[in-house]
Amino acid sequence: MKKMSLSATVKTLLLATPVLLLTLTARAEEAPAAPQIEAKAWILLDYHSGKVLTESHADDRLDPASLTKMMATYVIGQAIKAGKITNDDMVTVGKDAWATGNPKLQGSSLMFLKPGDRIPVSELNKGIIIQSGNDASIALADYVAGSQDSFVSLMNNYVKALGLQNTHFKTVHGLDSDGQYSTARDMALIGQALIRDVPEEYALHKEKEFTFNRIRQHNRNRLLWSTNLQVDGIKTGHTEGAGNNLVASAVQGDQRLISVVLGAATDAVRFRESEKLLTWGFRFYETVTPIKADKPFSTQRVWYGDKKEVNLGVAKDAAITLPKGQIKNLKASFTLNQPQLTAPLKKNQVVGNIDFQLNGKTIEQRPLVVMEEVKEGGFLNRIWDFVMMKMTGWFGKWFA
Repeated sequence: MKKMSLSATVKTLLLATPVLLLTLTARAEEAPAAPQIEAKAWILLDYHSGKVLTESHADDRLDPASLTKMMATYVIGQAIKAGKITNDDMVTVGKDAWATGNPKLQGSSLMFLKPGDRIPVSELNKGIIIQSGNDASIALADYVAGSQDSFVSLMNNYVKALGLQNTHFKTVHGLDSDGQYSTARDMALIGQALIRDVPEEYALHKEKEFTFNRIRQHNRNRLLWSTNLQVDGIKTGHTEGAGNNLVASAVQGDQRLISVVLGAATDAVRFRESEKLLTWGFRFYETVTPIKADKPFSTQRVWYGDKKEVNLGVAKDAAITLPKGQIKNLKASFTLNQPQLTAPLKKNQVVGNIDFQLNGKTIEQRPLVVMEEVKEGGFLNRIWDFVMMKMTGWFGKWFA
């Protein structure tokens, strides 16, 4: 394995990266301890870097309640994105989405649909996201997949596709059901996927109210009205079995954080504790992108190829979350998997790792990839490179 230090290069890149202004008079290498949260489980995740800033019981399987609708929304968003349905499609409401005829729905969050109603997909989407309508969830599930059971299968297929380890859905809406569970970590990852993969669907989560059939309802996520944070989502959840849940996401400059609080004792507590987590994260951490996917990190010699050098970098922007004020101490080096790069090489082929170090300690790693294809060179070029590789091995880089 070949290791190379590029701290000078990274330093140049970092100096060009805008740094958030600090409001604190003192800067420490480590952020202060995270606040203690009154809930069964919680997590705080940086959206861009994926770094977990704090967590507690984040992998405990708990009842997600209406947080289930986050995955339902993801499935609907993917169906729209793939052209399987459109926002303008008219959905005929079935009897199973009628609260009066479905005892499970009575007393729960509703859009107040009636059998035979013809409602656009766009309106039902708002009913699910803004009003947390269980009847709207059923109506859209039936339309997208033909039945609730088939829609739940789609939800669980996406659970696998997203690599979630501790989530299983049994309903399209989140009302208590034996065998339905998720975790704080998995819910944060679902939130991250919503924002990343179906942004138009996610944008609905910041709408504060929705009126249907002359019934006006407010978004249950009261953090949308916060004057301290720029919250634009995501979802509340409450049942007797689950307690009070909240997944929230907020932005500050270029940074976005996702918080999850599960099993809070009261409605007020879940909002207070979520705000506490987000405020702490923004106050003491910042996220920078020292290496971008469209900029080479290094240029290396290639043997046996149709070109002599190739640019190496990252396949996607390398966002790194640090304690505020520590960007000046961030350095990087990379290690190649093999002593030499030999053609053919495919674009985005992984050929090593980039190590990010803070004060001598590795804090993050990213795959080092080939930024453009290198085809195998002609016969004479390959013979010449064979000779030169031997000479380089004997006499050093003078022959390279």
